[in-house]
Amino acid sequence: KLQASGGGLVQAGGSLRLSCAASGRTFSSYTTAWFRQAPGKEREFVAAVTSPYSTTYYADSVKGRFTISRDNARNAVYLQMNSLKPEDTAVYYCAARPGTYSSTAVAYDFWGQGTQVTVSS
Repeated sequence: KLQASGGGLVQAGGSLRLSCAASGRTFSSYTTAWFRQAPGKEREFVAAVTSPYSTTYYADSVKGRFTISRDNARNAVYLQMNSLKPEDTAVYYCAARPGTYSSTAVAYDFWGQGTQVTVSS
């Protein structure tokens, strides 16, 4: 089970840190990712971190502003979001898969419930 948290309302240019806590199994050997879905749009890839080397991948739209990291001791993954823009407004989901990196949502087996991020202009 994955539990996402940390969303909220922030002004443009601000920062938020999302957390994804895993329970019930150890996700340290999984690739873990963040996706987001804005109203009326498809779910899109944001960032991913692999295991065991913690290689990171980012969507072009967030590169340089967002940072994904993992803490295997806490069975958790984080998404630090800086320089937020109104177009970052969406429900953010964490997801995990027991394999290599993928930017495709259907490749992920485990999903959290989502946390709302709203960026005001």
